[in-house]
Order: sequence, then structure tokens, then C-alpha cells
Amino acid sequence: MPSSSRTAALRGRFVTFTGNPFTMPPEDSLHVEEDGLILIENGKITQCGAYDTLRAHIPAGVNVTHYPDSLISAGFIDTHVHYPQLPVIASWGEQLLEWLQHYVFPTEAKFSNPEVAQTIARAFLQELLRNGTTTAAVYCTVHPESVTAFFQESEKLGTRMIAGKVLMDRNAPDTLRDTAQRGFDESQKLIDTWHGKGRQLYAVTPRFAITSTPEQLDCAGALFQSRDDLFMQTHLAENEDEIAFVKTLFPDRASYLDVYDKAGLVGPRAIFGHAIHLHEHDFQRCHDTECSLAHCPTSNLFLGSGAFRLFDAVDPRRPVHVGLGTDIGAGTSFSLLSTMGEAYKVSLMAGKQRLHAIQAFWLATAGAAKALHLENKIGTIAPGMEADLCVLDPSATPLLALRSRDCSSLADLLFVLMTLGDDRCIKATWVDGRMVYARADREA
Repeated sequence: MPSSSRTAALRGRFVTFTGNPFTMPPEDSLHVEEDGLILIENGKITQCGAYDTLRAHIPAGVNVTHYPDSLISAGFIDTHVHYPQLPVIASWGEQLLEWLQHYVFPTEAKFSNPEVAQTIARAFLQELLRNGTTTAAVYCTVHPESVTAFFQESEKLGTRMIAGKVLMDRNAPDTLRDTAQRGFDESQKLIDTWHGKGRQLYAVTPRFAITSTPEQLDCAGALFQSRDDLFMQTHLAENEDEIAFVKTLFPDRASYLDVYDKAGLVGPRAIFGHAIHLHEHDFQRCHDTECSLAHCPTSNLFLGSGAFRLFDAVDPRRPVHVGLGTDIGAGTSFSLLSTMGEAYKVSLMAGKQRLHAIQAFWLATAGAAKALHLENKIGTIAPGMEADLCVLDPSATPLLALRSRDCSSLADLLFVLMTLGDDRCIKATWVDGRMVYARADREA
């Protein structure tokens, strides 16, 4: 793992959250330092503020990395993504269940080969960094080798990642099924090896209720409850045919969420992907248990799954934690900028409230960190926080440069970035206090 015994200093305009833009005027939730300095030591931010105020604190011999005409943000956080599905991104013509059968399952079967897993894990992580994403909640495959490969590659980079072995013991090809006991044992071994090792974190990962028996869900619940710092991730109420199938498999359960609840899989650090077709009693249960929902707009649009009701989820009377997810490979972009832009459009489809640009950036940074219960480590720029940052270039393309010149406020600029921006806007990505990606076409 890379040594974090080093010092760095970044200068430039930086922006970070001091409040929740869904519960206060969005502009009041944001702190902007027009000419800022961020000092980093041992992978953590030690000081940040105005350059003129802090310049005297720059350690002797440390060169300042200056990003003029840029915007420095906390690194983006992806709350739902599948690294083994990288090879099937942009596969045509199916909805969820058929898409899994025709594209995903045949591809995931190859990940019993450690070399395949390592190659895709490396490419996947590089794509995340190229898009300014520094933390993600990642699904591997049923094969323990896929998890080991992913964490090994993440450890080399020093990234804070959450990942786990998928659990499936029915309604899947033979090459992708485990058993309730084998899934438990393999997951336990992976937890013992990787959870809390450096910056790696483990998520118990039943794929969804259709592919796990009640016995396997109970085993997953026992794993999740065995330690108070483990994560759990699965899919919930993504597609109407899926929901109908779950009802036939679990006829005695009050709802799809109740299937997981009865197995002990609902609680803090539980992340449910999609959650498009939830009822009010489900939202209330999510609020009561402090679990989180991952909003994946590009995937939901690509598969025709429906429109996530974001403002129903974050209703201030019983708010639910929500973060953004790219959901590669049904999702169509690694870019959380692009994902924010699609989330704005989905908000118009799902109700009368429009997603504000500052709210969108919160969902990809501080809000996502809160959804993962990691807000004391990542998601904001402040002393003591881990030094994961991305540097945005508002002039990355001729059109962006033209449009950005006319922005009258930071909110306007953020909206332009999330509407017209993509990976080209990422000038640099910093992880654990180190620059791990710099755009090649010009000086970072």
C-alpha cells in the first residue's frame, strides 16, 4: 500500500458543504474559498482556508500545486456500481431481468479467473479516477477471486472502497451459484482478510431477493449483524416485473423491503440500489432504520425501470439518506457529473420539484458520504478529513468555456458542469493525499 507519510499543498478555488441543501437554502449550505489553500499531511487535510491567511503555514520545501481557473471539490462518491459489468456497458435492448440473463451472467461467469478479475478491476478503478470518483460501493461477483482482485488493486492505489462477494444460491446459472453456507463461509473469510485493512471496507452483498433463498438472506443478515461497522448492499424495487417475482417468492412479506428487513439486512450502512417503486411505509422504515438508497438515473433510464422519487425520499418530515450511483454496466457513464445531469431530468419526470445543482453535488459528495455513514472521513474539505479530492475544469471543452463565461453564480456554474460535463472536466484526482490521475492533454 502506498505510504501516506508525505506533505502536499493545493491552491485554487475550492468548494465544500457545511450543511444539507435539502433542508436549507442551497446556497447557504456551501462554503466557497475563491483563492484557497489546502494543506495535507499523512493522507489527511490539516488546514484549509484562504491562501493569504495560510500561506505562512506551508512547510519548508513543499511545492504548492496550483489550479488556477479550476474548482477543487471533495472527491466524488459512487454509492452503487458493478465492476464486473464493465465489459457489458452499452449492451442493447433489454429490461432488467432479461438483461441479466443475456449479458451480465455470462460475463460474470468469467471472473472465477483471477487474471480476468484483476484486469477488469484495474481498468475499472482507473475509470473511476479519470472521472473524479474516489470512493465507491462496488459489487464483485460470486467468486471470492473477484473480491480479492478488486481489493488488491484498490490497495495499490490507496483508495477507500467498499466491496463484497455477491451471494446467489438460486435463479442463476450453475457457474454463478453458491450455497447459503458456502456464501457465508467465503464472505466471512473475505471480511477477516479485507475489512478495515488500510482503506478497504467490506459489504455483505446478496444480489437481490430473487437470487437468494430465505436461508441465504438469513445468513447474510447474520454476517451483517456480526460487526457494527460492516456494510450491506443489494437491489430493491428496481423493476415492476422484478417486484412481482419477489412477491411470488416471498408471499408472506409485507413488501420487497420487508423481505430484507425480516432477514436482518436493514439498518445503518445498508445501501439499497434503485428503490424506484417504494411506498410511503417503506420510506418511513428506511428513515427509522437509517439505511440508505442509491439513486441511479442513467441505469434506470437505460433499462426503462422508472423514475426515482428523490424528493419523496428526502421529505424533511422523515428524510431518508440518498446518494448517487452510476450502476455500471446498466448505467451509461462513469461520470458523476453526467449522472447529476440525468438526476435533474428524472426529478422533473418524477414530480414537481426540480433538483438544484447544489443539491446534486451534495448527493455526489457530502450527501453520499452521509448515506455511507462515512461523513467523518470523506465527502467534505475540512481539517481531519481524508485528502480525497477532484479538480474540475469549467473550460474543458470549447462549449463549456463559452457557457461558463456567462455564469453569474457558483450555482449556475455547477449546473453547467453537470449538464455539459463529463470525464473531460476532471483535471486531476487526488487520493489519500497523492495525485493519482492528471488529465494528459494539458498541464494538470
